[in-house]
Amino acid sequence: MTVQRNRTKHTVAIGAACATMLTLWSPAAHARTAEEDHPATLAALTAFHAAAGPGAAIHAGDGDESWTLSAGTGTINTDRPIKSDEHFRIGSQTKTFTAAVVLQLVDEGTVSLDAPIADYLPGVVTGNGYDGTRITVRHLLQHTSGLAVYNPDPAIVAPIPNPDGTYDLAESVRKGLSRAPVSAPGAGFTYSNNNYLVLGMLIERMTGKPVHEAITSRVIEPLGLSRTVFPAPGNRTLPTPAANGYHGVRVGTFYLWTPALTYDPSLYSSMGAMISTLEDLTSFYQALTAGRVVSAASLAEMEKVWEAEPGTGGGVGLGLGKYKLSCDTVAWGHNGAVPGYFSQTLVTKDGRHASVVTNVLFQLNRPDSQLLELLDTALCEDVSERS
Repeated sequence: MTVQRNRTKHTVAIGAACATMLTLWSPAAHARTAEEDHPATLAALTAFHAAAGPGAAIHAGDGDESWTLSAGTGTINTDRPIKSDEHFRIGSQTKTFTAAVVLQLVDEGTVSLDAPIADYLPGVVTGNGYDGTRITVRHLLQHTSGLAVYNPDPAIVAPIPNPDGTYDLAESVRKGLSRAPVSAPGAGFTYSNNNYLVLGMLIERMTGKPVHEAITSRVIEPLGLSRTVFPAPGNRTLPTPAANGYHGVRVGTFYLWTPALTYDPSLYSSMGAMISTLEDLTSFYQALTAGRVVSAASLAEMEKVWEAEPGTGGGVGLGLGKYKLSCDTVAWGHNGAVPGYFSQTLVTKDGRHASVVTNVLFQLNRPDSQLLELLDTALCEDVSERS
């Protein structure tokens, strides 16, 4: 992808064996390369890749410029670094798009954050200990509803599919509700994908459109996110160019990669079905946090956090996570893990941004700490150099 620095484009790639540094292109011979300007981020990316998948990439920058570093490969047994304009499945970063549309409905006066979900979806969240008259829209957005943990998997846990292999959103919600509540509504935080499947049903009920169409027409198209897709049920293709996704395990120097399972996007729907790129994700979160997707009042609601880990300076808002950086700055974003990919995007209000992907879904030893260290380094490196 294009990396801009002083109007000069350049991208840096670390070879698949992490042994060679390659400058993919640099129109101005005198231009400094991204690895020269961002050595700490380069080191953090190398450390992340050593614990991550076949490939890893970070697209980062500030209000004036953006740059990309890539390690490894987007296709095993080749040397094809992941670029920042390549498609991948973003998993739970979809939740932020879903939350944005719900907050748009709040802005329009058709939904109230503190109204019970039963007001809009009567009879949906009920039975097995659930009472939709006590669970609010806010509870669902913030994962404080008490809904049980639900992680659909095409090979392990999934609702009964339709004859064509697609999944009904309502059936997916019922599958998640077959597990008993973990807490009373509002009493605690439990991350459950089912919260956002219910919210997908809410969007469909209030807009009269399938959720993939509602999010496309309300967010993706108005922001001009040309490489972001919410695929319709039955559309299992990954647009090109794309980073190939894998399942895998890495223990020390040992690793094993196998192609990710093909699945229908309707299995993940409003909680994790979307496809995007590092560049488009950056643009989306920047637009959202700048108040160009929802009103200022709704953005303030999204940024009211539940301190899931008190004392860290972070927390969980309404479809947004709050992160306290080492450079005494707050960043906002979300992560995503779905068959084939593990990613996260963070942005700050002063224009800094960092979006990371690796093309594997880990069976164990997921490198969460290395991912957060990489994001923190990219967002804080220039700040520390200026101070």
